[in-house]
Amino acid sequence: MGGIMTPLWWLVFCVLAMSLTSTVTQDVCRAPDGRDGATGPPGRPGRPGLKGEPGDPGAPGIRTGIRGLKGDEGDPGLSGSPGKMGYPGPSGPLGAPGAPGLKGTKGNPGDINDQPRPAFSAVRRNPPTGGNVVIFDMVITNEEGRYHSNSGRFVCAVPGYYYFSFQVVSKWDICLSIMSTRKGQAPHSLGFCDTNSKGNFQVVSGSTVVQLQEGDQVWIEKDPVKGRIYQGSEADSVFNGFLIFPSF
Repeated sequence: MGGIMTPLWWLVFCVLAMSLTSTVTQDVCRAPDGRDGATGPPGRPGRPGLKGEPGDPGAPGIRTGIRGLKGDEGDPGLSGSPGKMGYPGPSGPLGAPGAPGLKGTKGNPGDINDQPRPAFSAVRRNPPTGGNVVIFDMVITNEEGRYHSNSGRFVCAVPGYYYFSFQVVSKWDICLSIMSTRKGQAPHSLGFCDTNSKGNFQVVSGSTVVQLQEGDQVWIEKDPVKGRIYQGSEADSVFNGFLIFPSF
């Protein structure tokens, strides 16, 4: 028993001695800390972090009065509702004449007997007195019935070009006019005058060609002072008129 315990105690003693020696050595033989080493090279960039949460709205900016640069053009907005109809623009210039059309088909043969042919002739026999319109009261011919013997006027019913003439007998100075009128216009006058210093029978005459529309009138009118017409069986005064050609 005594022999076995001796090596054991020796082992314990040696362990304690080594521990004590290590402790003393650490406290007595430790060198002071060295200087910091040089900074090493930057490390590799790290991975991007996660997207942060939206921040709180900032305070309103201060208005400086300086206009900023124009921003980028935004996306087109939605189409608005149609606007109101505008006023018509001015008429454009007259276009160039178009190409001639195709030749039409031949019409049916015409019949001259189907065409209107207004014509009249009248003389003075027992006309009413008064007024300046010369009335030719006795009708010789009156095709289409457009001359009115009670008023002395021809009233147009067929538009076209007409020929009118008169021959009036007088023994005095005389002035007569062929009058024509259109709707809404002042009468047109074509005058004829003749002097008679000897008191003999003489004839004053006149004629004209006029274009008439429906409703236009033609008559003979005398001058209020120089308008005395002979009335007797020795000589007749006559008023004539007829259509030369229509103008439909």
